[in-house]
Amino acid sequence: MAINTVDATVAVIEMDNPPVNGLGHALRSTIDAGVREANARDDVSAVVLVGKANVFSGGADIREFNTPAASAAPRLADVIDTIEASAKPVIAAIHGVAMGGGLELALACHYRLSTADAQIALPEVKLGILPGAGGTQRLPRVVGFDQAATMIITGAPVRARALSETALFDAVVEDDVRAHAVAFAAKIAGDGALPLVREREAPPVTHEGGLDAAVAAWEARIAKTMRGFPAPPACLDAVRAAFTQPFAEGMDVERQHFERLVASDASKAQRHAFFAERTCAKIPDIPRETATRAIAKVAVIGCGTMGGGIAMNFANAGIPVAVLETTQEPLDRGMAIIEGNYAASVKRGRLSQGEADKRAGLITPVLTYDAIADADLVIEAVFEEMDVKREVFTKLDAVMKPGAILATNTSTLDVDAIAAFTQRPQDVVGMHFFSPANVMRLLEIVRGKDAADDVVQTTMKLAKTIGKVGVLSGVCDGFIGNRMLEPYIRQSLMLVMEGARPQQVDAALQRWGMAMGPFRMYDLAGNDVGYRIRQRRYLERPALKPFYVLSDRICELERFGQKSGKGWYRYEPGDRTAHPDPDVDAIIDEVRAARGINPRPIDDEEIVERCVFALVNEGAQVLDEGIALRASDIDVVWMTGYGFPVYRGGPMFYADTRGLDAVVARMGAFADTASADADFWKPAPLLQRLADGQKRFNG
Repeated sequence: MAINTVDATVAVIEMDNPPVNGLGHALRSTIDAGVREANARDDVSAVVLVGKANVFSGGADIREFNTPAASAAPRLADVIDTIEASAKPVIAAIHGVAMGGGLELALACHYRLSTADAQIALPEVKLGILPGAGGTQRLPRVVGFDQAATMIITGAPVRARALSETALFDAVVEDDVRAHAVAFAAKIAGDGALPLVREREAPPVTHEGGLDAAVAAWEARIAKTMRGFPAPPACLDAVRAAFTQPFAEGMDVERQHFERLVASDASKAQRHAFFAERTCAKIPDIPRETATRAIAKVAVIGCGTMGGGIAMNFANAGIPVAVLETTQEPLDRGMAIIEGNYAASVKRGRLSQGEADKRAGLITPVLTYDAIADADLVIEAVFEEMDVKREVFTKLDAVMKPGAILATNTSTLDVDAIAAFTQRPQDVVGMHFFSPANVMRLLEIVRGKDAADDVVQTTMKLAKTIGKVGVLSGVCDGFIGNRMLEPYIRQSLMLVMEGARPQQVDAALQRWGMAMGPFRMYDLAGNDVGYRIRQRRYLERPALKPFYVLSDRICELERFGQKSGKGWYRYEPGDRTAHPDPDVDAIIDEVRAARGINPRPIDDEEIVERCVFALVNEGAQVLDEGIALRASDIDVVWMTGYGFPVYRGGPMFYADTRGLDAVVARMGAFADTASADADFWKPAPLLQRLADGQKRFNG
């Protein structure tokens, strides 16, 4: 029997598929059978559909993705048809979440009740698709254009209380929605014709200027903030159809867009990104049940831009944090920046003043190591030089309590060498935040050879607590992301040496989808940062120096980027706009002439392929060496930390999409050019093996 209970004459169908009642095949079958059974029974006058475990439904069961069960009958559309055809009213009792297919299921019900705090969403756009079971046609008819467009195009959740005045809900309650729904069902049973969402007249468009103006405003927003993603424009077109076409024709528009999107490389990439983020938290050689250390108090060494941003992460998560400087002036300056960041969030409406004050109050400035001795975790964020790290970790080893985790925020240095400065290497780990640390989602967690399992497990778990995507890396120069960045930078510089201009390289990569071109990125980060790292690398790898002659020349002229008003570009005071600078062109021409280089035309395709395939080749080496656990981990690093376009899925997934044999062939073509470094373009052994076997990095 698919019906769980009958309360008087009201049948209750409970959705039970933990953890979020995903609409897998078994659950879809249960719902469909339950509604049919209710219609066949004389003792049933109405049906209540409710979820178990404090959740209505989170939508599709992701465990069935890419399996035959996902499309096995009854499909969600079949269940919806069964509900809409029911001669007896079906009432959705929503609590917890109603997302994706879960909300589409509720929209098919004749009536809907919800708890006020339930989260309501159609987040399919985040997977590169749109709602495929009528969501783009039913939701606009009950909440109007503005609300529906916002929910469908952004995928952002909304609390039910914010929708209580719309036709989406027949009642919004504070408690026991199941009981309220059963009482409601008993009251309306036998009232006559049942309302169908699709037959309700679409509410008027409230946007000033009407539908055309509302659509135009969204088109502009999509072009500005969702560049390159194919799903948002399709979502907008489908929502528009709900106001301009009959229901059946609107459903055709939704179906056509869905079928096109789900087969697209962009959607495959976004679905890859979705699963990759969840997979990177799994560490094969550490049991899931490994105990973690309690982190109730944190300390950060250094209150500069990075240290202050790191501190804000913990305060934002409600964890008290001390920030240490050894003199008052930099401490005061750093705290002022933190306060300014919170004030800016209040001004933008992202935080209330009370919440900002609460978070700021969790950050305590201190001037002595003794003041942080009782912290459970201390993160060093000082100057990127090994002698400075040695001094800090020697002091931490002396004062920190037993069992405290000692973390370094180094971006390139040897974590094992840093751990060796202490008598407790098992407690040392890398926690590489990305700037600005209070904004960027990526956190590389670097596992040294002696790091204890519970230290790694604790920091991986902590990443989620502070809103970061934690990716585990082994120890090498630059770890995953910055190690791969080096050949990417080298190719961008070689392209300029051979004939491109910095602005052409930037424009080509940005049009392709990178959040920022490499030369704008260098100016933003500060050219002096890379310069200092290169001086160390030249001692270890002298053969690198000729490739960076342009970068070194820029730095030797004190063109450090935005902070100095000039770098690869020129900047006006108070303005971050990058203006091409004739002085840079003169420097480039001078260096080319000194090296006997005759510049040649370079097209955008060559720029993109050389930079991206340089990433791919180094990523293959990183994977083969075991620095990264999975190719998908590398993709997550580059999508969340370096602005690689999500709709291309990360460098390794993009290479899979192109075909690894095609990538190797293009690298061979680059190696054959007169100005090329043939050794640079030699395929990494793993890349060559996979290409030869017609295999992929991912799956």
